[in-house]
Amino acid sequence: MKAVVYRGTRDLRVEERDPEAPGRGQVRIEVAYTGICGTDLHIYHGDMDTRVGASAIIGHEMSGRIAALGEDATGLTVGQAVTVMPTRPCGRCAACRRGLSHICHAMNFLGIDSPGAMQSSWTVPTDLVLPLPEDLPLDHAALVEPVAVAVHDVRRGDVTADDQVVVVGGGPVGVLIATVARGRGARVLLVEPDPFRRDVAGRIGVEAVDPTTTDVVALVDDRTDGAGADVAFEVSGSAGGVATAVDVLTTRGRLVMVAIHPRPREINLHRFFWRELELLGARLYQRDDMVEAIRLVASGAIPARQLISRVEPVEAADAAFAALEGGGVMKVLLDLSEGNR
Repeated sequence: MKAVVYRGTRDLRVEERDPEAPGRGQVRIEVAYTGICGTDLHIYHGDMDTRVGASAIIGHEMSGRIAALGEDATGLTVGQAVTVMPTRPCGRCAACRRGLSHICHAMNFLGIDSPGAMQSSWTVPTDLVLPLPEDLPLDHAALVEPVAVAVHDVRRGDVTADDQVVVVGGGPVGVLIATVARGRGARVLLVEPDPFRRDVAGRIGVEAVDPTTTDVVALVDDRTDGAGADVAFEVSGSAGGVATAVDVLTTRGRLVMVAIHPRPREINLHRFFWRELELLGARLYQRDDMVEAIRLVASGAIPARQLISRVEPVEAADAAFAALEGGGVMKVLLDLSEGNR
């Protein structure tokens, strides 16, 4: 089988590996497609070497079909279309004991802490596998995991119909948050300086503005009779994005922090005091979020075809990473199905 192996900073190699036979309670999946996300780029840049060792197989956004069942692997069948929830909590830490296993203090994240999905044959525990509808195209299904992120974020923000929502940052997760929030009946404004991303958002019905030419706070105030937005999502990872997300909020508005900020940011705590704002962290997702994400992608509520910018063969992994790094794309997928033939 073929596997994309991280050998060090900006060093990815496509290597031949022997498939791993499934053990007790495991299944082997023939991977069809794997998405590349921001976390994968961080790994590629060498920023996560303390967790990702040399010779690591990365990737966690995927779809495929079950190729073999291990002993006691019940409830699934060979040939079934599936995806994987790539989080394995410890079950013992304070978060797990409180029923918050998605923010486990000792999380094993597949594709970071253990072998991931950028391999044409992937053996995983059965309890991480979720069936997919048979009529769902497998390239579209590779978006389920990032959609689950968006579902969880929108739930954390408690978005309801008629809320005014501002999403700061129009990358894949930002666009997906905007789409999921619109599906709940919210009025959504996306803030994004990159014209390509704004164009993608516009083509799927999400209004997007350029913060370098638009006074976002004034625009939101005008649309809410001076009240401000009910919920803001900070997805840009920038200091300016944080400031915008805080400044647009109404009294008791909710700021959902989605982006991973590489360093501490200044934040206007006086405004939090004055307007009794709420700050909510949003990390990963729970199984219910994955289930809802499958439903949204399968129903067409997520415009997967418009969001997938490029599909590259696994042999072109370097080119796929370079494309995502260079901009001008939304979602980039690797096609691993050839390695299964």
